[in-house]
Parts: sequence; structure tokens; C-alpha cells
Amino acid sequence: MHADVQSFAVAHLLRRPAARRVGGFVVGFDPATTSPYVNYATPVPGAEPTDAEVADLITAFRTRGLTPRLEFAPDAAPRVEPALRRAGFRTEAVHDYLVCTPATLTVPTASAEPGASPEPGGTRGRVRVEAPVSEDDYVAIDTALAEAFGGEWAPSPEGAARLRRTEEGGGAVRFVRAEDGSCAGGALCSAPAEGTAELAGVGTLPAYRGRGIAAAVTANLAGTLFARGAKTVWLEYSGEGSRRVYERVGFRPGGTRLYLTHEG
Repeated sequence: MHADVQSFAVAHLLRRPAARRVGGFVVGFDPATTSPYVNYATPVPGAEPTDAEVADLITAFRTRGLTPRLEFAPDAAPRVEPALRRAGFRTEAVHDYLVCTPATLTVPTASAEPGASPEPGGTRGRVRVEAPVSEDDYVAIDTALAEAFGGEWAPSPEGAARLRRTEEGGGAVRFVRAEDGSCAGGALCSAPAEGTAELAGVGTLPAYRGRGIAAAVTANLAGTLFARGAKTVWLEYSGEGSRRVYERVGFRPGGTRLYLTHEG
């Protein structure tokens, strides 16, 4: 599975507007944002970069005024991390990832209402998962996810546009409406590549947590991508609470991803 996830990372970054190859790396630049979570690099599976290639990679970021940053599954390219460490890259984070297949997916019991599913336990009403249909929907999702993740990024027209591109480019965006018609919580999943797809950005506003929104949205997205041909869907989790949510809908341990940055 490590090679599949790493091959996906390469294909996914090549979709970026200004993607480029630097030696054994792919860099996914997007001129619309300076966000390090969008502008980063990843090695091709089995890459054996030279020190000169790593230096060229650092230069590619610096000439754009960006911090050199990578995300990758180290087991798929075991010679990459030592080369990056020699150049001064440091650990930003280490995240485990989980994988779901059609055989393990557990969808919450469907209700009579189209597109709706009861919350786990069925004690607090129903969770109706929807796809965005208007620009207001995309703006509401971007705004809610920014708040759900504690303001790590600011909501913006560019953020809403990226969500629309995900939906229109073969991926999927799903959300649950709040009582006022805005977004209570949502997530997105990339278009499939190399047989797998990444589910990300699962977030719920604080006032709506504990209602089964994350589980319902996650299951809906995984099922949607399986229907579009993905053999697996994978995601990273931020804590044991979220891990339990994902495991309830069929995600299982898959491996580790390493995040490195160069601040020199």
C-alpha cells in the first residue's frame, strides 16, 4: 500500500497548475496561494536523490519565496529521507494513515430521505450529506472548514475555487448543512489516481460536534469514490478520537507519512 499512496501523491501533485519535476521529485506549485499545505514536493517511488538534486529542489522553492517542504511515505522511497536530512531538512510531523476498501466500508444505515443517513446510534436525528451545488455552498464549506481547523488558514475565494475544482475534476466535496443553511461540517476527496484517492479536510464546527457528521461525510465520500472506480481511499487522522470515527466506517491502518521542511 505504501507504493500506491506514494504513486498517488506524485500523480496528485502533477495536477497542480505549475507542477514541475526536479530530479527524483515532483513539486506541486500553485501560483494562486503561498500556503505550504498546497505548495510542497514528494519523491517518486524508489527515488535515490543526489545531494545536487536536493539542492536544486531547495532552490526551486526559494526562487518562489516559499519554504521547501515535502510530504511522502518513507517506506516507498527509503533513500530519500537520509538525503534530505543531510541537506538540513527537519521533521514537521509524522502522521499515520488509514485505508478503506469497498469490502471494509461500513455506511451508516440509510433513512427514507434521499441522501440522508442516521447518526451512529440513531439517537440525535438524521445527518443529511449533500454535494455543493452553488457558489454559496462552496464559500460556506471553505469558511466552516477554516474555523473547524482552528484558523490554520483563512477562508478565501481561492479556497472556495479549489473546492469547486475538486468536485468538477473527478473528486468529491460533501457537507452537512447547519440550521441557517450554511455548513456545519464537511470534507473532500481527490479524484482517483493509481487506483486510490485521498480523503482530507474532515472538519465539523464546534457547535455541531458529537452528532455523527464526520462519520456520515467520510462514509459518503468513500462510497462515492468507490463508485467512480477507486480501489482504495486513504486518509490521515489527527488524534485517537478521529481515528475511532474513521475506523467505525471501515478505515484500517495503512502506514506512515513523513512531513519535512527546510528553514535554512
